[in-house]
Amino acid sequence: MRKYQVEGILLDIRDIWKELEIDLERHDKLLEALPETYEQIFLSQENRPERMSYFDEVVADIHGTRVQELYEMREEGKPILGTFCVYVPEEIVLAAGGVCVGLCGGSEFPIPDAEKYLPRDLCPLIKSSFGFLVSKLCPYCQVATVIVGENTCDGKKKMYEIMSEHKDVYVMEMPQVKNEEGLEYWYEQLIKFKEFIEELSGNEITYESLLDAIERVNAKRAALKKLYELRKHDPAPISGRDANLIAQIAFYDDVDRFTEKVNELNEELEKRVEEGEGIAEEAPRILVASTPMPIPHWKLLHIVESCGAVVVCEESCTGTRYFEREVSTEGDDVEDLIKNIAEAYMETKCAIFTPNDERIEDIIEKYEEWNCDGVILYNLKFCQPYAVEHSKIESRLKEEGIPTLRLESDYSEEDIGQLKTRIETFLESIA
Repeated sequence: MRKYQVEGILLDIRDIWKELEIDLERHDKLLEALPETYEQIFLSQENRPERMSYFDEVVADIHGTRVQELYEMREEGKPILGTFCVYVPEEIVLAAGGVCVGLCGGSEFPIPDAEKYLPRDLCPLIKSSFGFLVSKLCPYCQVATVIVGENTCDGKKKMYEIMSEHKDVYVMEMPQVKNEEGLEYWYEQLIKFKEFIEELSGNEITYESLLDAIERVNAKRAALKKLYELRKHDPAPISGRDANLIAQIAFYDDVDRFTEKVNELNEELEKRVEEGEGIAEEAPRILVASTPMPIPHWKLLHIVESCGAVVVCEESCTGTRYFEREVSTEGDDVEDLIKNIAEAYMETKCAIFTPNDERIEDIIEKYEEWNCDGVILYNLKFCQPYAVEHSKIESRLKEEGIPTLRLESDYSEEDIGQLKTRIETFLESIA
């Protein structure tokens, strides 16, 4: 068992879990299935990039080293903010000496716990996220000083009310329309969030600290953007499964370490591209446009690539929507930089906004830029904003002559056979 030094005391990770009041017996059961699943989905792939080893280690130690790092930070008085959405501005948190950690649940395991409070016909991501908290199965939930929510959908808004009975919750108000009034409202929300973080941390956010945080997060986004750009090549130098895994890890790994490791991987991928080396040569190239796919929701991409295709891009919050925006560093004071953050984050093409025609155009552009052969519109069951929007997107893609398959699923394994049949049929139609 790995040992950790915390304030002069030698602890193993189970001691830290105990300190965080984790349900150890059920937590052991949760982690039991991960190695076999990971082996089947990721490690069994042929010709993987060697520098995927770091990301494999992160998942193998998913509730270990990073949890210990966050635990130590919290013990030092640094605020740990648990988040569920790409709209929470990481730059502001970092500038106050805090840390963001993604809490979105991608497992069916804690959903029965959530359904003691929440309706069954609710988005599985919401139920899984809430279930991990109330069941005390996720060290990241437990180590968080406060959870930051956002009113991106009705299900989340009401869930945060119940969550606040179990954990301190701060909810960010989001505009629903992208116009000057919406941007001004969003800027005001970020100013309030800045004041909240300053009070929580005891640190004033200065121009210098905020500028540094913006540059660090921009560097992370640039590394991810480069990774996705490299996937435009044929053959793709990396599988969709691996690329999306990296994007998932981005939400909770250390910012600077993650950026370094992605850049190292990109160097290897560039060499593979130069040498014409890749995976799934002459395979159908698929763009997945979807709701978020948090760890360990790897089902869809695994099925698609097991059927002989390669996923070359994910238009998703656990994909391009997370890193496409870059925050400008122009400005003379903190308020200018926060305006830049507000403008950049408002560019995110989320289904909460109406109208959202820019997302349709974005999907079409990505289909062309990544030289795709088809689009899969994927929706988590009971995610109403994306389900309604996908109907409109599907119609437009068909008008453009773009082969499109619309799928809906959850975190269970019950529909794997059905999904595989539909995906195989779709791939045959575009071969």
